[in-house]
Amino acid sequence: AEHPHEVEMALWFHDAVYDLTASDNESRSALWAKEALLTATSEPDTAERVHALVMATKHTHTPAHGDEQVLVDVDLSILGATPTRFAEYEVQIRQEYAHVPEPIFRSKRREILKSFLDRDTIYTTPELHQALESQARTNLRAAVEGHGR
Repeated sequence: AEHPHEVEMALWFHDAVYDLTASDNESRSALWAKEALLTATSEPDTAERVHALVMATKHTHTPAHGDEQVLVDVDLSILGATPTRFAEYEVQIRQEYAHVPEPIFRSKRREILKSFLDRDTIYTTPELHQALESQARTNLRAAVEGHGR
């Protein structure tokens, strides 16, 4: 990472706001991070970079630069976990969204997981790409297939 402390701050803040019924969690978390850093007398450029890093965890685009790549790859590292751990993670996600009816959950979860599977590459840092890409694709294929039933 070019700015490792900023990546660490973004990791701390990226899910600071986690409201299962809201669609603006990343925006609210990023704003909170920016305000907290400015209150702590950080440089405005630092606060802006951390804000942008937190926003990258929306996963709407492929990370563009080193710090963003590191942060997003770490955030997505669970996708490349062992099959057992990934299955546990999927159970945990379902428990978090227990209020969502099963057919809707399956459809939306499949859509999210398929969006990662459809990328040319899931991990953009060479280290995590080599270490996790293959297992992530295996896990995602199995989960997408399972949610399609």
